[in-house]
Amino acid sequence: MTVRIFVEGGSQGSVKAGCRQAFRTFFEKVIPSRSFSITASGSRSEAFKDFSLALEQNTQDYNILLVDSEEAVTLGPWAHLAARGGDQWKKPVGATDDQSQLMVQVMESWFLADREVLAGFYGQGFTGGSLPGQLNVELISKRDVLDGLSNASRNTKTKGEYHKTRHGFDLLGLIDPALVRAASVHAERLVTVLQRETA
Repeated sequence: MTVRIFVEGGSQGSVKAGCRQAFRTFFEKVIPSRSFSITASGSRSEAFKDFSLALEQNTQDYNILLVDSEEAVTLGPWAHLAARGGDQWKKPVGATDDQSQLMVQVMESWFLADREVLAGFYGQGFTGGSLPGQLNVELISKRDVLDGLSNASRNTKTKGEYHKTRHGFDLLGLIDPALVRAASVHAERLVTVLQRETA
């Protein structure tokens, strides 16, 4: 059995490849490299479509949907995605609760768990004090996460202001999953499921 992870991200060929490789690098730190595959689906709606199709066609594999929550989470993942105005997705027939996973509130929230990597990546001119101070990254709004990254990196000499496709996937491959798990209960939930299904 292979664990197949369908992630939102990567709008075109080269960006999709970068997205796929970044998530692979991140997850290889916590589960065996040959036990899973990553599909960078592009938009979140495409990720949901790809996941739903895989549930029907790849029944021998364990399929997981991984998308940003986009906002605070007060419900279970499927209930959150069903209630959220931009999604309103019904839980597919046959899907379990553990097959719906969320990055809360966005992928970039995970970066705030590893500020040492952020500082090293951006180098001279990076102002870590511009980042939100909340240690539980799930409590930081999407806007505050992105504004904090932009403000902290704006005056850096080599990289410049944070850019999702130029910087985001490189950072995802560098951050420490252990720190992310400690700062995000949904990241801990995701890794626990992955480790269980690839054991």
